[in-house]
Amino acid sequence: MNTPLYGFSDTSFKTAGGEAGIRQLVDDFYRFMDELPEAATIRAMHKTDLTESRDKLTRFLCGWMGGPSLYAEKYGSINIPRDHSHLPIGTAERDAWLLCMERAIALQNYPQDFASYLLAQLRIPAERIFTVSKKP
Repeated sequence: MNTPLYGFSDTSFKTAGGEAGIRQLVDDFYRFMDELPEAATIRAMHKTDLTESRDKLTRFLCGWMGGPSLYAEKYGSINIPRDHSHLPIGTAERDAWLLCMERAIALQNYPQDFASYLLAQLRIPAERIFTVSKKP
């Protein structure tokens, strides 16, 4: 059996369904952010209208997964820890973000090995934001 090597070239981007698949992931992610009580604090950190947040996360994830650099094309460069440093992100907020993403990933038609890989990789920037933005 030939298992794809995620994280190389555009393998992750393609496995996630390209831009349309990533947009669906992001839509599901923000739906969980709206619905889950554990996510109320992080939801409150966003504008009421999530249009721009959805667009930014979709575009970021496209490039992050090896696809086109759509975020940079529209918004410029991103430094995840710096760009979130103004937010009071502690353990509960980091874990709520990851919970929303875990639930969203579970709804996608991803191979199980990719779903596990993706969630593990998303823990890295979530941890970097937590480390920089740690609330008291």
